[in-house]
Amino acid sequence: MSAIFSDEWMRSFMEQWNAETELTSALADISFSSNIGYGFPDDDQPSGVLVVQNGSATSAGAYNGEELNWDIRASEQQWQKWIATPPGMMGLGTAFASGKMKFKVGDYGAMLKDPRMAGPFIKSFSVMARA
Repeated sequence: MSAIFSDEWMRSFMEQWNAETELTSALADISFSSNIGYGFPDDDQPSGVLVVQNGSATSAGAYNGEELNWDIRASEQQWQKWIATPPGMMGLGTAFASGKMKFKVGDYGAMLKDPRMAGPFIKSFSVMARA
């Protein structure tokens, strides 16, 4: 298994993302397009980036200065825990409220209030588990 958020891991995540029609279709329905960074709280920049256009991932890899719409951070231990057992809405809410998950860019609260985005966000964790 590649190191989480490495170039290779991010490409595998992209393949799994695009294979999950429940995720891509839901995001296509709302014309979701974003650059999503993933990483660790103490790093200056995210480790990996996933580029999503109309719900489908069009590129992924090591972060290389792309402008981000979302920048999601958690400790490596926390990411590994979520990959082993993907969280639900309650688990993610608790992680955000307790500071275990941080958004350096993006509005977590607004996303949670929109079920069209919250459901796919939760689904993305089960997709990570297959990367």
